[in-house]
Amino acid sequence: MVMGLSVHTTPVEMREKLAVPEAEWPRAIDELSSQNHIEEASILSTCNRFEIYVVAVSWNRGVKEVAEWMSKTSGIPVEDLMEHLFILRDQDATQHLFRVSSGLDSLVLGEGQILAQVRQVLKIGQEVSGFGRNLAGLFKQAITAGKRVRTETNISAGAVSVSSAAVELAVMKLPAGGVSRVSVLIVGAGKMSKLLVKHLISKGCTRMTIVNRSEQRVLDLQNEFPGANIVYESLTELLRCTGEADLVFTSTSSDVPLFTKENVEGLFPASQTSGGVRHFIDISVPRNVAACLSDLPGTRVYNVDDLKEVVAANKEDRRRKAAEAQVIIDDEIKNFEAWRDSLETVPTIKKLRSYAERVRQAELEKCLSRMPEDLTTKQKRALEDLSRGIVNKLLHGPMQHLRSDGADSKTVSEKIENMQALERMFDLGSEVLVVESKTKGKK
Repeated sequence: MVMGLSVHTTPVEMREKLAVPEAEWPRAIDELSSQNHIEEASILSTCNRFEIYVVAVSWNRGVKEVAEWMSKTSGIPVEDLMEHLFILRDQDATQHLFRVSSGLDSLVLGEGQILAQVRQVLKIGQEVSGFGRNLAGLFKQAITAGKRVRTETNISAGAVSVSSAAVELAVMKLPAGGVSRVSVLIVGAGKMSKLLVKHLISKGCTRMTIVNRSEQRVLDLQNEFPGANIVYESLTELLRCTGEADLVFTSTSSDVPLFTKENVEGLFPASQTSGGVRHFIDISVPRNVAACLSDLPGTRVYNVDDLKEVVAANKEDRRRKAAEAQVIIDDEIKNFEAWRDSLETVPTIKKLRSYAERVRQAELEKCLSRMPEDLTTKQKRALEDLSRGIVNKLLHGPMQHLRSDGADSKTVSEKIENMQALERMFDLGSEVLVVESKTKGKK
């Protein structure tokens, strides 16, 4: 199942309280998977969403444990969280992740960054014990779905990132001439800022200042975009640079606001080129700009939730592209479910081997009891090998008809039928595997 908060259902004020930096994902996975009724867990935390995917042994108790963990992490009461949380299970949860990976659930349709973030969930999860086989299979298939949607449809055409939407929003809010005429400041030099530079240049902005903790990333951007005049300033010059800017983009990982009412109200007003209004466009979660700055004269503040205004402009195009992508997603859901169904035969394979091994040992002991007592170790080993060889030869055919990689749903159906037939023929339903329940083990 998946439980989460997204830009569609939850204001940024709540999402930022739950945001978990990538470096802390392993800790979150460990804490979640250690809950009594959760077997596997993963976390996807971005500027637009906070989602937890789990495999739970109990639906109701799993929901309760995840909600309580989210409340403890954020300090938000469970009852307040439940007003905004979406909860999906089984195929609905699978479909949701595939749509997320494909860019269909993003604020900006076809956004490219989300697929990389889903890849990162898989990469980090594979290093953590609480991220098990089921979730690994789910995220691998989601990545496949996302790649197919991007290569087989034109969903990536147009504005496909939060950064590009932020630039589009700036163009909408500025006077004629847009970003090409005003003084532009970018705070931060990460991936989002790199995309900001790219899209600002495409809109005619050739001069911009970047404030960052270190200079190297800005030097890299200068080399990558030699046609633009990109100026580096250190973080200590942040307020001076802000006072000289008409348009400020912020994209940093800071968990506290960089701009507050107190440190901005004394700055010089924006130039008349921007109509005397300084625009802050904050695409960070947690936010870098305090919302109360909008109370200051000549100041406007926008965050990721305000990008919906850009999205609304091409609603019909979004609907058509989403319909094309959904066909691919439905196909990949079938492939995932076939793989998951194929896992059902694993216990039968183990029980059949266990049954055959018990019969082999019993018959071997019976045989040895009738043999001379002076049998050599070599002779006993030869009988042991003979009995194993016979069993393995007899099991080879049934095993081949049980094993499946889940690549073909029709083949999986046949494997399931074979499994059920073998369960009946060998009465494997009564075969007990020595497996302790997860819940009992945790208690």
